[in-house]
Amino acid sequence: MIRREDIMPISFLKMEKFTGSFRGMRYRMEMTKIPADEEKGTGEQTVLSAVHWPEPFAFDATPQEQKVRAEFDFSEDGIEKAVDWLNREWESAGRPER
Repeated sequence: MIRREDIMPISFLKMEKFTGSFRGMRYRMEMTKIPADEEKGTGEQTVLSAVHWPEPFAFDATPQEQKVRAEFDFSEDGIEKAVDWLNREWESAGRPER
């Protein structure tokens, strides 16, 4: 299982992308700016973008259709929710614990 301790702190994520892997699943987290009001296209909101994909390839070498994405609050709570999401995604793919 991925644990919160496996992910870099929020101060790191403000400056760099974080990548990791867990038993056949690769993942990446990064700070992303999105429109705050998508209908009006005004302002920006900072979010934590999380994406996972199957091994063996790196992010850039993996086809987009194999990547699953989600967005969370850019906060400590958001990191914890992203970790929970990654674990649920891993479990729902039917990957056995090794």
